[in-house]
Amino acid sequence: MTDMHQQCRLLLEQLEATMKSEGMWEIIPPSSSALQSTEPFAVDTLHCTQWLQWIFIPRLLWILAENMPLPAAMAISPYVEESMKGLAGLPAILSVTRQLDELFKK
Repeated sequence: MTDMHQQCRLLLEQLEATMKSEGMWEIIPPSSSALQSTEPFAVDTLHCTQWLQWIFIPRLLWILAENMPLPAAMAISPYVEESMKGLAGLPAILSVTRQLDELFKK
């Protein structure tokens, strides 16, 4: 496993822990149809925190588990910042997503 893979895994764990500590982690998953959205960030069916929890984190963890190539570039923070505007947990979540974005600029 590469250093980038390890850093990505740690940041995903940190994102999950941050979402839990901010009360943004859900126990009940969205409907399967909501998870099948083809829109970017599933904006038509999921809230940002749901997308992070049910699509983004699991997909990247799957890529890591399968030892597949990581995305060449990623920038999710602008979406997170805009869609979570006004929520108390935004600064903490944004801190982690910005680190992820920075990792994928390398």
